[in-house]
Amino acid sequence: MAIMTQLSIQALRQVAETLALLKGREVADAVMRSDMRQLKIELADGAVLLLAVTTDEGGGARLEVDVIRPPRAATAQLEVRFDTA
Repeated sequence: MAIMTQLSIQALRQVAETLALLKGREVADAVMRSDMRQLKIELADGAVLLLAVTTDEGGGARLEVDVIRPPRAATAQLEVRFDTA
């Protein structure tokens, strides 16, 4: 089954750079959609990597790569006090 026949070099670089983010990180779960058009990889630190195949306006295959990172925890807290004298 060949979903994609051509990918631009820019798309391949984007995929390679995104997958490089996984190096040395623990994968908690991986789920492939039943239509084989999306792979969702959940990392142990809460980040999610989505690899998807979509169709562009011309009907050609397009590869999309997204990384969703969990929000950062607050590192500092500002405390303000008001005197009511």
